[in-house]
Amino acid sequence: QVQLVESGGGLVQPGGSLRLSCAASGNIFSVNEWDWYRQTLGKQRELVASIRTGGSREYADSVKGRFTISRDNAKNTVFLQMNSLKPEDTAVYYCNSREYCSADGCYKHPNGLWSWGQGTQVTVSS
Repeated sequence: QVQLVESGGGLVQPGGSLRLSCAASGNIFSVNEWDWYRQTLGKQRELVASIRTGGSREYADSVKGRFTISRDNAKNTVFLQMNSLKPEDTAVYYCNSREYCSADGCYKHPNGLWSWGQGTQVTVSS
């Protein structure tokens, strides 16, 4: 069982910045891929950014050049630095993993493998 705690959201003006954090705890040996998602009311959860062991990163087109994903392997933590924020970035942001290893084995799935955390609300508004 893995627990996720996201933090760092808030209210920010357009053009501003926020840094989100997500800490995972539980039966984790290594996280091969960390993912950040976001969701607005009435819409499907959207994959925003991913980072793999070794450092390769992928971003949704809507956030490329503005968001940066990073990780701290020792602390099982992932970050999302969000710059030049736009009103359309307003959403609840969640982290998860699509590939990780526990003491029992390694797992891979196209959707998030862990139970979703509470998320952190990001509101971009003047």
